[in-house]
Amino acid sequence: MHPTPFTSIRSTRATIDELCSAKAAAMAVAAKGEEMTPEHEEEVIIVGAGQSGLAAAACLSVRGVASCLVLERDDCVASLWRHRAYDRLRLHLPKRHCALPRAPHAAAAPDYLPRDDFAAYLDAYASRFGVRTRLRREVRSARHDAARARWLVDAVDLATGKAERYAARHLVAAAGENDERVVPEVPGMDTFPGKVVHSADYRSAGAFKGRSVLVVGCGNSGFEIAYDLAAGGAAAVSIAVRGEVHLVSREVWSVGMALQRYLPTWAVDKVVLLMCAVVFGGDTARYGLRRPAVGPFAMKMTTPAYPVFDVGTFAKIRSGEIRVVPAGIKSVRGGDVEFADGRRHAFDAIVFATGYRSTTKQWLKSDDGLIGDDGMAGRSYPNHWKGENGLYCAGMVRRGIYGSGEDAELIADDISKQMKRWSSEPVYNGHISNGSP
Repeated sequence: MHPTPFTSIRSTRATIDELCSAKAAAMAVAAKGEEMTPEHEEEVIIVGAGQSGLAAAACLSVRGVASCLVLERDDCVASLWRHRAYDRLRLHLPKRHCALPRAPHAAAAPDYLPRDDFAAYLDAYASRFGVRTRLRREVRSARHDAARARWLVDAVDLATGKAERYAARHLVAAAGENDERVVPEVPGMDTFPGKVVHSADYRSAGAFKGRSVLVVGCGNSGFEIAYDLAAGGAAAVSIAVRGEVHLVSREVWSVGMALQRYLPTWAVDKVVLLMCAVVFGGDTARYGLRRPAVGPFAMKMTTPAYPVFDVGTFAKIRSGEIRVVPAGIKSVRGGDVEFADGRRHAFDAIVFATGYRSTTKQWLKSDDGLIGDDGMAGRSYPNHWKGENGLYCAGMVRRGIYGSGEDAELIADDISKQMKRWSSEPVYNGHISNGSP
């Protein structure tokens, strides 16, 4: 197709739209008193340098996509593992299920990797595949400019305070679900005289020795922190369990994962629950740990909830070293905590193991449904990873480390194929031809 006067008109309008967009951005920056650096263009921009972002960048690299940049708000890659994880943390699955694409763990590595070992693995992974990052970049906005066929990503360099703009044909949202801390609002919390921390700031039991500690939250972090406190010298440990929970052992879960290859989910759940009954000596509800009606594998596939991996916590619950309070917090008055079931107990410290939320929806300006209202993937697996206009998400469907790697391969394959197609098509006057004369 040859250029026409209409091509020139469209080109002129695109230029006008681009200038208006740039002017609006400059005015917004000026209003905030920030200095805007020159626009930086890449083929791919990835937001988030955790396991999902690193995997996506690495998979693009091996496919020859060198123009890829990862923007990360923190001062390092894998910041979750370095800055927000307790000392005793280990991966809950064997290392064969926790490797990113094209980089299996060393044979000599422990089967269940400790926190620091996995962080070192991610460092080495980024280095091995030449992942390019810009650290301490907080993304404030990302929107698609149809006139330019580019994603315009506005960020701030937290080290200098300067505003930056990035333009890319493809955008990968990979900031994950563990982004912003969730702390419930509890009436009277401001009257509590003791130490109050979120699990993101908990490292070990050292600061809590000799104290009576309440752990709020019955996920993996809550159960492990309760165990760590009880084993580390806390005078008394209680855990508030408001909902239902599937308690499993690592070994039982590994058997279930293997059975998934051969059995339907309902059958896997029956086998897993039977094994759990043997491992935990019957129904855990006797100790305040009620199981959901839906099985653990079905639950993980259809809801945001995860099973809880027992690391020794249940034995301490059974022995009375850890007290289960089967209710949420209703209010606080001084050192006394009142629970929803009417119980009252005094505590010296509280650890909120109440999780995180994604903030992707706050900065991503897109209504194509790729990202849901909760900031996670808005579509079900396996159709969750690709949106419109070159938008993708990685690690946003709660499928763990393996899922991050799977998403990365799909995204990188799709982008590299598009780039090959574009590079093979003739271009006239800045426009890709449809191949007609």
